[in-house]
Amino acid sequence: MRVLLQRVSRASVRIEGETVGAISTGLLLLVGFTDGDGPEQVDWMAEKVLGLRVFSDGEGKMNLSVQDVGGGLLVVSQFTLYGDARKGRRPSFVTAARPDVAIPLYESFVAALSDRSECSVETGRFGASMQVELVNDGPVTLMLERESA
Repeated sequence: MRVLLQRVSRASVRIEGETVGAISTGLLLLVGFTDGDGPEQVDWMAEKVLGLRVFSDGEGKMNLSVQDVGGGLLVVSQFTLYGDARKGRRPSFVTAARPDVAIPLYESFVAALSDRSECSVETGRFGASMQVELVNDGPVTLMLERESA
């Protein structure tokens, strides 16, 4: 499981001109799954995201979590996080989980974030062509990964 986490001052996702998810201060999470991912990866990642201290405290140090600042979460499915562009000119996505595997994991991840925090959790739509707009705050961008056992 991979998550590209971006600290944002605002972010939104649109599908066919309609805004389906939007947050102000918080985290934009682009999320991808691979074969072998399961509940263990989802649980670990939810805890990691919610506890990660990437927001500044009163002294300007990254000591606060998204929960500490009352931020929101925008979760967007992103199978291209498992794109392999080492060979040729077209990325290969053979290691990305198929939708029948990835959709339940995505839904479980969103539910875990909602169940474990007071954060507002917004989403895109799995498999849709989406336009994601964000203002990266800092900028702060981290790649998080929890490999299958």
